[in-house]
Amino acid sequence: MTVREMQLDDLSEVMEIENQNFSTPWTEMGFFSFFLRDDTLFLVAEEEGKILGYMGIMMVLDEGEITNVSVSKNSRRRGIGRALVGEMIHQMKKRGIITLHLEVRKSNKPAIALYSSFGFAKDGERKMYYEEPVEDAVLMSCHICNMLD
Repeated sequence: MTVREMQLDDLSEVMEIENQNFSTPWTEMGFFSFFLRDDTLFLVAEEEGKILGYMGIMMVLDEGEITNVSVSKNSRRRGIGRALVGEMIHQMKKRGIITLHLEVRKSNKPAIALYSSFGFAKDGERKMYYEEPVEDAVLMSCHICNMLD
């Protein structure tokens, strides 16, 4: 498996994973508009020419906001999410990003455990943030300036 920067040609496979995993998925145009921005970075995990997962982040000054992390249902529990998050942290350190933020569904215990293993800590909640189904978001952040590569 390889983790690399997302290319425009990856968008159709990324959209398949997005639509498979989210009740209110981003649109292709939404991805495209973020993809073109200078303040975003999207990574994909690829194996034998197939996209297995992806991750995106928006950067402002020395902070990053993780926008999405998603792994295809057939590829879960293989360390793909861990590889994506690890590479994103590495990329952010190279860009001088100090703090990362994200929100995650309160019920998404595997994702919360993954983020916690990288040093993210819960620092708030957003009540009824998610739709279909309505659910609270857990806010998490970490300071990556002291993390080891």
